[in-house]
Amino acid sequence: MIIDLGAAYPWVKAAHVVFVIFWMAGLFMLPRYLVYHQEALGDGAQEALWVEREAKLRQMILTPSMIAVWVLGLLLAANLGLFSGGAGLGWLHAKLTIVVLLSAYHGWAVGYGRRLGKGVARLTNRQLRMANELPALATVLIVVLVIAKPF
Repeated sequence: MIIDLGAAYPWVKAAHVVFVIFWMAGLFMLPRYLVYHQEALGDGAQEALWVEREAKLRQMILTPSMIAVWVLGLLLAANLGLFSGGAGLGWLHAKLTIVVLLSAYHGWAVGYGRRLGKGVARLTNRQLRMANELPALATVLIVVLVIAKPF
């Protein structure tokens, strides 16, 4: 299945990049919020503020942006012939694998925030800070794949 986006292609691509930026901004922020939330455990008022902040981040930025990234990205992939066995798209398969992993990370971070909302902390603050680096690493890999198309 190939979708010909025609003159809409640059607009779809631009929107995809914009929503990737929004999604990544949220993925950089949420683990930091989780660190602060975890540090606030035991202080009911602070905990409630972090639950509210995390919910707003999820509802206003993270989830809508991730959905837009997936929809627009799949349109772009169909335009390239991904679903009809187009040749030379190894880089796109690798990119999609990383995006699936980022989506799983997104789900994990949201779930961890909800557990913190119940007072359950399973990681150290250092581990959460390290988890904050995963989206940056994924971003570097995706940019290299998209620009260099190494395979």
